[in-house]
Amino acid sequence: MNPIIKYLKSLFASQRVIGGDKELLGKIQADQILQKLIDEQRVPGLAITVRKNNEVYFEKGYGFADVEQQSTVDPQNTIFRIASVSKPIAAAALATMVEEGLLDLDASIYKYVPYFPQKEFDFTLRQLAGHTAGIRGYRGGEYGLNKPLGIKGSLALFQDDDLLFEPGKGFQYTSFDWVLISLAMQEVSGVPFADYVRDRILMPYGLKNTFPEAPGDLPPNCSTFYSKGRLGFRKAIPVNNAYKLAGGGYLSTASDIARFGQVYLDSKFRENTIQSQFLTSGIINGTPTYYGLGWQVTQDKLGRTYYGHVGNGVGGYAVFYVYPKQDMVFSILMNCTNPGVLDSLEEVISVFLRDVNSNTPT
Repeated sequence: MNPIIKYLKSLFASQRVIGGDKELLGKIQADQILQKLIDEQRVPGLAITVRKNNEVYFEKGYGFADVEQQSTVDPQNTIFRIASVSKPIAAAALATMVEEGLLDLDASIYKYVPYFPQKEFDFTLRQLAGHTAGIRGYRGGEYGLNKPLGIKGSLALFQDDDLLFEPGKGFQYTSFDWVLISLAMQEVSGVPFADYVRDRILMPYGLKNTFPEAPGDLPPNCSTFYSKGRLGFRKAIPVNNAYKLAGGGYLSTASDIARFGQVYLDSKFRENTIQSQFLTSGIINGTPTYYGLGWQVTQDKLGRTYYGHVGNGVGGYAVFYVYPKQDMVFSILMNCTNPGVLDSLEEVISVFLRDVNSNTPT
């Protein structure tokens, strides 16, 4: 064996990696990029899980789950805020309700939430899930809200505001869309949104370390949430995300999110006509929105199709990409508000994709 390759393999002896010598060199390059983010103090801690051909291809933790305690990151057990990566999980639950006939994507929201104030235009669950309903985004301090609002109670934040545009004629990304969707789901199921997601998505999919965030009751293996200032990392401001569970209120591990993405690589699952609607980009005036129903749906710089989501919340940042043609899932979680490292993370993803045999644009 080439002595350099032998040495490189020894470096990863304790990590979950598979593949030949060429792929190992790619893993080393990706590892160096990620370690540099820690060394340059761009993020306090990071976990990555990459799945390929239904196996864990690469999995490793970097930096600290808690800087003061010097506790290291474990991609299988360290829990992070996943912010808007919560939306694909909520979308899976919504699709299940549609399959069961409990909800109609093209029905008016007022069929399910009749007490929501009437607007100039009617709008549907499909338009909400695709962010074309015209509901506004965050204002002022709403991004870092720390009030004990339930899902229904949070309607007060935006229910009296006009729509930004006629539904279906524009695109406005907002987690408030998913407040309304999750409320509709609660109304028709008769159970709390979080309970339905737990019973129909999290447990069946084997996501044992994925939970709705409950302020003051974080799991013991949860990372500490940070933001970055001129003097380095500091603990992030306290927030209460309970009202927007569907849009950005879940906690999870890199391993769990990758496992969730694996479900969407199952051919029978992708061929499901309802699920396929969720993974199809919307179109407005002939232009794609690059967003399906709860999923970002787009192409990378080399024209390869992927779907997933980026999450940016207080004290947490997440990247979740599923490449169906390449049969790969990427899950990267960090415990820092908006660290500005997406370019580096996408470089890592490109390195892993470079050595995939099936890399024809699709």
